[in-house]
Amino acid sequence: MSIYGTMRTGVSGMAAQASRIGVVADNMANVNTIGYKGSSAQFSSFILNSQSGSYNPGGVTTTIRQHVSQQGALQYTTSTTDLAVNGNGFFVVSDANGTPFLTRAGAFVPDGEGRLINSAGFQLMGYPLNDGDPNVVVNALQGLQPVNITQTALQATPSTLGVFGANLPSNADITAPADLPSANAATATFEAKSSLVAYDNLGNAVIVDLYFTKTAANEWEVTAFNQADAGPGGGFPYGAGPLSTVTLEFDPANGALAGASANDITVAVPGGQNLTLDLSSMTQVAADYTVMQAAVNGNEPSAVKGVEFAPDGTLYAVFENGDRRATFRIPLADVPSPDNLNASAGNVYSVGIASGDVRLGFPGQGGLGMVVTSALEQSNVDLASELTNMIEAQRGYQANSKVFQTGSDLLEVLVNLKR
Repeated sequence: MSIYGTMRTGVSGMAAQASRIGVVADNMANVNTIGYKGSSAQFSSFILNSQSGSYNPGGVTTTIRQHVSQQGALQYTTSTTDLAVNGNGFFVVSDANGTPFLTRAGAFVPDGEGRLINSAGFQLMGYPLNDGDPNVVVNALQGLQPVNITQTALQATPSTLGVFGANLPSNADITAPADLPSANAATATFEAKSSLVAYDNLGNAVIVDLYFTKTAANEWEVTAFNQADAGPGGGFPYGAGPLSTVTLEFDPANGALAGASANDITVAVPGGQNLTLDLSSMTQVAADYTVMQAAVNGNEPSAVKGVEFAPDGTLYAVFENGDRRATFRIPLADVPSPDNLNASAGNVYSVGIASGDVRLGFPGQGGLGMVVTSALEQSNVDLASELTNMIEAQRGYQANSKVFQTGSDLLEVLVNLKR
């Protein structure tokens, strides 16, 4: 047995326990850091080959293990830009140089330019929805843009889609062709009328009058007019012809639209776009005319007053008039081994060989978690456990120092041997 080997073993033990105390110190310092993931020191023995009759002391090696995959508790806040991930996945953020990182720290606030920045200065990345659904690159972080919630200009959206559902009375009288609203005559008669507000390209409100008239058994005509063209008293004849006309056919067996019937009407909004109204929920039963649903998209010019996040990562701009518009969609990134990600300052992670390649997707898809708005993920550090680990490490350090001291005493005896 080597006295020097004994002393080196004691030094190895002290170094290992010092590393453990360092990890505990980091964990305790970040016990209140949003999205922080704790670490632990794992020890393994280092054995030297020994011969019969003698023993060569080895030592201990230290491995620092991250607990990135362990979920922290969620704490709810009053800020709509505070985000947390409930489940697997990370937010994608970037630094000032555009370098992407992964993080669970979702305490985002808008900076002077409207970009969402967390407490470490990293900006949230997402896909803009200006051109429709984004093209996601599932194995890379390219194509993402900084999420910006500031829109200073007044926004107007023309109407393009809508839905209208109502019941038409099956016992209504049949109207002669010359008196149909589509003929736009002063003698026009109809069974029911409803008006919808749509918006043109500049956000002007355009009121569309819908007339429903029975033309035959189980057959109805739907005619749309621009209310601004209505004659004196707000009726027929209109100053211009109908914007659109379709015929609905109903199945007498159940009162629903027949399979061969039209199920929508496309209205050319004056000064705007083609508005397609979904009429598939129309019915014809022995009851009064009753509107069951009516909605049209688009909005008049309005400023943005706030934002909202949906659980699937969609960011909606909330306008002063109450309308909402999807502007960005936030993806989540994941790797096969989150505990082996490379940690960097600012509570962010980068992909390494040990972690595996990154996979990008939207919340709730492919095993990824959901985005929780107005919430923050707390540190997953258990303070009581860390205090216990600190005491254990302290006692272990003291014990190893005794081994070193004993070896030093033995060496002193050896040096002082006299002939």
